[in-house]
Amino acid sequence: MPLVHTRTPATPTSTPAPKAPLTLTLGLALAALATLVWSGSFVTSRALGDTVPPIQHGFWRWLIALAAVAPFGARQAWRQRALIRRHLGFVLLASLLGVATYNTLVNQAGVTTPAANMGMIMAASPVLMAVFERAGGVRLGARRVAGLLMACTGVLLLMGGGGAITPTPGDLWMIAAACCFGGYSALLRRRPAELTGPAFLFTTFLCGTAMLLPAHALSLATQGGFTPAPGTVLPLLYVGIASSALAFFAWNKAIALIGPSRAGVVYYLQPVCVALLSWLLLSEPLGWTQSACMALILGGVILGAGARR
Repeated sequence: MPLVHTRTPATPTSTPAPKAPLTLTLGLALAALATLVWSGSFVTSRALGDTVPPIQHGFWRWLIALAAVAPFGARQAWRQRALIRRHLGFVLLASLLGVATYNTLVNQAGVTTPAANMGMIMAASPVLMAVFERAGGVRLGARRVAGLLMACTGVLLLMGGGGAITPTPGDLWMIAAACCFGGYSALLRRRPAELTGPAFLFTTFLCGTAMLLPAHALSLATQGGFTPAPGTVLPLLYVGIASSALAFFAWNKAIALIGPSRAGVVYYLQPVCVALLSWLLLSEPLGWTQSACMALILGGVILGAGARR
């Protein structure tokens, strides 16, 4: 009688604890860190609006940022140069949107627009991130959409201040900046998995600085330079090291961990941070209406950034 081999059920083995909660927490923390640091950059853009021309502000910011990331990213970028060449179109578009254009528009807006308004208008970018991500086929979920809408309502009320919204030229520059940043954040989803974060930062900073070089030369020829002093050098060091090297690394990592739409919900905290910093550092007014709207924004962030059950 032939032997019949029966397959015995495999003994269940212990599986490691799921990493989703840890990944979510780390991604949210990195997004919040980037948002807080960028909030300070809006205050510095406003503070430097009368002393440093916007193009020169942007050029020196990225030159400092390039020097800050070079010890970590230059060697990796050189090792991955073949990969970078294969995805050169993606790298150049990311450099154009996130480096050369976005922050230059923010600096231009800081000439005429209060820092609090700049932060409020930039809060429109999470909506664009969600739209771009949904267009790419990612399902957002009812909870995240509800959080987006709740936070967006708070931003609109904060911008209106209880009355009609009258945009200034600086507000229009900020709207353009929000579109660029939303596109940049959505584009990060397409970053090649093999391209490391430091190599990507170094390459985009290098390309963005090179894109700004002709505009910087033209600004020097037509507007003249600025006088190096503690009031100009220290803010430039802040935006170059903290707001560029540190914050962009944290934001890019957060996008990789939790996606642009969920990170975008955290980004709604920016008008709250900017309003508080501009109130503390620039003596810009902050009333009860703004405080109530900030509470609404915070509630939307908590609702939309959490994990789905």
